[in-house]
Amino acid sequence: MLFNVLITRQIPEEAITLLKKYCQTVEVNSHDRALVYDELVKQAKDRDAILSMLSDRIDAPLLSEAKNLKIVANYAVGYDNIDVKFATAKGIVVTNTPDVLTDSTADMAWALLLSVTRRLVEGDRITRAGKFTGWSPLMLLGGDLMGRTLGILGAGRIGTAMALRSKGWNMKVLYTTQSNRNMVLEETLGAQRVDLERLVRESDFISVHIPLTGKTRHMIGAREFSMMKKTAYLINTARGAILDEVALVNALRNRQIAGAGLDVYEEEPKLKQGLAELDNVVLAPHLGSATTETRTKMATMAAENIIAVLKKQRPPNCVNPEVLTCL
Repeated sequence: MLFNVLITRQIPEEAITLLKKYCQTVEVNSHDRALVYDELVKQAKDRDAILSMLSDRIDAPLLSEAKNLKIVANYAVGYDNIDVKFATAKGIVVTNTPDVLTDSTADMAWALLLSVTRRLVEGDRITRAGKFTGWSPLMLLGGDLMGRTLGILGAGRIGTAMALRSKGWNMKVLYTTQSNRNMVLEETLGAQRVDLERLVRESDFISVHIPLTGKTRHMIGAREFSMMKKTAYLINTARGAILDEVALVNALRNRQIAGAGLDVYEEEPKLKQGLAELDNVVLAPHLGSATTETRTKMATMAAENIIAVLKKQRPPNCVNPEVLTCL
């Protein structure tokens, strides 16, 4: 097939091999970094398909320049980096990679929760620096999990998987959702659907699992931090801008909450001033889906979406299905 595909970062080779079976040209960004916007716009011209990363800004000006573009296959579940409305108007299919990273991201949320609650990163630094001089009754005291309350902000696939993992700690689960009640959580864990205010007031641990939209940007800010327990921990593996990061820094610095575990950031990869200096936060470099198996599945899924569209077939994971009549 005489198609020209751009892959904006190095991805697992299985997906590249798959695309090369169907496309004449498959060009992969050879830099060990994301393309800057001007580079991306230039590279997008004359492409039939783009396999994009969540860090790539696929906006209206770029889509206008890409005259031959038929599909943007985002290598992520979220697609807030893409102007889907404009893409739809242009007849461009947008796809994502749902489901395959559910378990790995839920695991990451628990890794952050356990790390910050039991102060593992602080302990690691002390031990490596040779400052561990022996067991002490008051050294690095953290929080307990057994029987505590877990608040799930957004009980979709990942939020549900996160909550189900709490069963071993016999936790009470509160959750919010914009859709129907989550009967899996209610029937399995006795979870309760509540509003945001009750969730932030009553939870000992709050884990964020909602998409970033105009309505959810800064959903957790100074007001919400003031409502939280001083012993509460906040975990975010969703999108950084759901939290007001300045307010978070202030809440952590002033001990309004006990701690936070973050895998995503408001101006990623940049951190808000003061965040990196705080001991009561664990900072990870967006590792939610970073397992070999998951990243490979994401890559092949994105490739399969591209191949389907280029063959004028329905892609498995279309987020703007109204354009499919154009295929």
